Amino acid sequence: PSRTFHGNNRLLTSQIISHYESVNQGKKELPEYFNFASDVLDKWTQLEKDGRKPANPAFWWVNGKGEEVKWSFEEFGSLSKKTANVLSEACGLQRGDRIVAILPRVPEWWLLNVACIRAGIVFFPGTSQLTAKDILYRLQASKAKCIVTNDTLAPAVESVLSGSKFLKSKLIVGQGSREGWLNFKELL
Repeated sequence: PSRTFHGNNRLLTSQIISHYESVNQGKKELPEYFNFASDVLDKWTQLEKDGRKPANPAFWWVNGKGEEVKWSFEEFGSLSKKTANVLSEACGLQRGDRIVAILPRVPEWWLLNVACIRAGIVFFPGTSQLTAKDILYRLQASKAKCIVTNDTLAPAVESVLSGSKFLKSKLIVGQGSREGWLNFKELL
C-alpha cells in the first residue's frame, strides 16, 4: 500500500515497520555503518538520474513572506557536499569535531545538519532565542570548535567568546561581512 504525494509513491508506516521487522528477523542485512547523506540522499539522487525515480523536491522551504527555496535531491546532495567542504577546509573541522548552530530554521540550518552527517561532525542545534549566557554554556559544554549564527545573533556570540577556549572558527549566515567571521554564503 502506498499513497501519492506530489506525484510520487511514498512509504506508509506499515511498509516502514515491515522493513524494520525484516532487518530484526535477519531477513535483510543491517549495514555496519549508516550515513543518511550518502546512504539515502545520494542513493535517491542516483535513482532520479537513472530515471528509476521521478524528480521530486528533496527540500522545500517557504518563509512567512512566501519566499521559497526548493532543492532537488541532486541539488541538496551537491550543496551538502560543498557545505561539508566548507566545514572541513575553511573551518578546519574533522570527523568527531563539534559545531554549534544558532540559527532560525532557514535553509542553511538543514544544509549544515546534512553536511555534518556527511562529514561525521557532531551538530549541536540551538534556538535563536538563546541568551549570551546560554550560548557560552553550550560552547563550553560541547567543546565546539565552530559556531554558526546570523547577523542578529553574532553580537551575543561575540560577547562570550573569551570564555570559550575550544572555538577555532566562526561562520556567519548572511549577506554582509563581519570582522573575524567567515561568510558561509561566500565560501559556499
